[in-house]
Amino acid sequence: MAIQPIRLFGDPVLRATAQPVTTFDKELRTLVGDLTETMLNAPGAGLAAPQLGVSLRVFTYHVDGVTGHLINPDLSLTEEEQDGPEGCLSLPGLRYDTKRAYGVVAKGFTMYGDPVTLEGTQLLARCIQHETDHLDGIIFIDRLDREQRKAALKAIRDTDWGGAPAPVVKVSPHSTFGAAR
Repeated sequence: MAIQPIRLFGDPVLRATAQPVTTFDKELRTLVGDLTETMLNAPGAGLAAPQLGVSLRVFTYHVDGVTGHLINPDLSLTEEEQDGPEGCLSLPGLRYDTKRAYGVVAKGFTMYGDPVTLEGTQLLARCIQHETDHLDGIIFIDRLDREQRKAALKAIRDTDWGGAPAPVVKVSPHSTFGAAR
């Protein structure tokens, strides 16, 4: 397991819909380990595989001292909403209030292929929704109202990384099972 570079806003892999995991093997466990190490090093509350350039439906989380992962998540959301600050490791330094469901029940799998259900409210619910959005090619600023999104895009242009040339895409050391985009 190794700390990997995090893809920044503008990288096309962040806009692609990730493919479901179909093989639960050593390569997948290495990917989960790399995601966890990278997330904790950043530090962040969550990290999705596309943020490391791997287009698979996998994410890790670290909320309230609990670290875990979820593969192929399927979410059920509460009708009650919350509004609060949200940031993203792919948009370093930027935070905006974002509406999310207050609670979530997420069903998926562990890295060994065992079914698992993850339930959470508040920050954990926000994290699960944020990371699942990454798997669908959605970035949290997409959920902002028009004025906030306009301000966020201006802030991105004003960052030292925002106007950078397109990132160099390298071949991932993890198998993408033919699903790389």
